[in-house]
Amino acid sequence: MTGSQSFSEFVGSVTPHLLPDPGPATAAGGGAAAQLGVPHGTTIVALVFSGGVVIAGDRRATQGNMIAQRDIEKVFVTDEYSAVGIAGSAGMAIEMVRLFSVDLEHYEKIEGVSLSLDGKANKLAGMVRANLGAAMQGFVVVPLFAGFDTEATDPATAGRIVTYDATGGRYDEKLGYHAVGSGSVFAKSSLKKLHDPSADLAATVRTAIEALYDAADDDSATGGPDTVRRIYPVVVSITADGAERRGEDEIADVVTQVVAGRTERPGG
Repeated sequence: MTGSQSFSEFVGSVTPHLLPDPGPATAAGGGAAAQLGVPHGTTIVALVFSGGVVIAGDRRATQGNMIAQRDIEKVFVTDEYSAVGIAGSAGMAIEMVRLFSVDLEHYEKIEGVSLSLDGKANKLAGMVRANLGAAMQGFVVVPLFAGFDTEATDPATAGRIVTYDATGGRYDEKLGYHAVGSGSVFAKSSLKKLHDPSADLAATVRTAIEALYDAADDDSATGGPDTVRRIYPVVVSITADGAERRGEDEIADVVTQVVAGRTERPGG
């Protein structure tokens, strides 16, 4: 035993070759990610509401100007009260989130209690920081963390959003909403007008999907809802009852309402 509470640190000390490794850096002027044609995830949004927080993401992954995958999943439930959405190099990001989930489970099994919300956010920051070398080669991973703080004195304000930069810097979002990825500028502009922190869960899910629709309307790398293939955004709500991925039928109904509304008013 190493005495570490971190599963990733244990693996790094015993079998470091099992951890994600993008390989050696390439010459300046042509990043490794660009040369390999690595798929990239695009837009993730998160917003708080009166009972917690919602995080949602589109389903498109791009490779240059091509669509690499139409139904990639970029929002993951990481434990009972948290979820992470990822933008950037898809393979690296997904591996990071999987390792993060295992780390949280490992900590709980070792200590007998779950890591605090701040502890989870700090743990993810450390993992992003550890990826800095890869980020400088072009394998940038930008997660968006959302969680419910079970230690909050007021459950109505227990929903939390934490953002990161490529160096591992973590920032608590005070506005109550945020977006990352190529369509984030358009998504945040939409959320700025539509977000209501006192809204209920149903209204907040609708706002998240409206924001993703607006992002897809102006950003070619963000995928809009595909009603023909029945590919809809992944939406996770986190409340005092835990983290829950919203059902496909529920999201399909909301998408139908949003599309019907945009048919009458294309500008939103």
